[in-house]
Amino acid sequence: MEKKRFGFAIIGTGGIAGIHAQAIEAIDNAKLVGVYSVQGAKEFAEKYNCAVYDTIDELLQVDEVDIVCVCTPSGAHLDPAIKSIEAGKHCLIEKPLEVRLEKTDQIIAAAEKNHVTVAAVYPGRFYEVSLELKNAVDKGRFGNMVLGNAFVKWNRSEAYYNSAAWRGTWELDGGGALMNQGIHQVDMLQWLMGPVDYVQAITANVKHKNIEVEDTVVAIVKFKSGALGTIQCSTAVYPGEFKQLEIMGTTGTVIMEDNHITKWQFEQEEEKDNYVRETFSEKSASKGGVSDPLSISYWGHQKQIEDIMNAIETGTNPLVDAPEARKSVEIVCAIYKSAQSGQIVKL
Repeated sequence: MEKKRFGFAIIGTGGIAGIHAQAIEAIDNAKLVGVYSVQGAKEFAEKYNCAVYDTIDELLQVDEVDIVCVCTPSGAHLDPAIKSIEAGKHCLIEKPLEVRLEKTDQIIAAAEKNHVTVAAVYPGRFYEVSLELKNAVDKGRFGNMVLGNAFVKWNRSEAYYNSAAWRGTWELDGGGALMNQGIHQVDMLQWLMGPVDYVQAITANVKHKNIEVEDTVVAIVKFKSGALGTIQCSTAVYPGEFKQLEIMGTTGTVIMEDNHITKWQFEQEEEKDNYVRETFSEKSASKGGVSDPLSISYWGHQKQIEDIMNAIETGTNPLVDAPEARKSVEIVCAIYKSAQSGQIVKL
């Protein structure tokens, strides 16, 4: 049976839009039809061989477009998402789904009302090593969860924040190191450790004094399972380190650095454990976004795009649908509320 061919449109031409375009190009039954952006659309279209549209409405009238990739600044996802959804287009929205819960909930409600599929971009979930780790959690190999820790200790230059007026603002960036850089790890942490009960946090602006938001944050987390955890994020660290995730239970520990394993040990060894250790111990050639946000592979985006295509064809939910993507936004917003109030914030 011949696969359905999906037509894609991209709204926004920031750096991440190019990653989407490369991922779409790598998929046999996907085609980038067109792009709309307030700036840079002509150059983007020439580079990725697609049409330019002068307005969002004009783009959304194109029958060939099935899925819209929303790649605008984080706090400007709502308008293009709602317009796309109301036009009957499925949406893949860059992380976070939106920067405020009320905006996130508007997107979820619109998707439900219009019967379209909406997913948010969290490519880290799609790597084989992540799926092996999730499988170990689901099988109960960790026993009772004890600690879950997420670390993103990266470096961003002044030039990075100066490269676009929206960067480092509450309105359009939605926050700093946590909302922009750390939210991928927040998503992974809650996916593996389960729902969060409450958080308590402090933030600082150590290096980047000309931005509205934090460049460093530390939060303690209480999970509903009774496990504890920490989240540390920064864009002020030189030279920066690979992101790290620690999942620790009464009968097992896994430590993952970027997309490779540094520790995979369980009280009850299984036949596949050696395969996992040997296969995923090699460090990636990618710099993992440590000091350059675009030093990442498009492979994870490709797998996520294939996932939403499959979900649409089969009538199932994508791995990171809109309600699932809401969870990380809620955690991040709770951490900011705690840092501002000095209080524990319950989710």
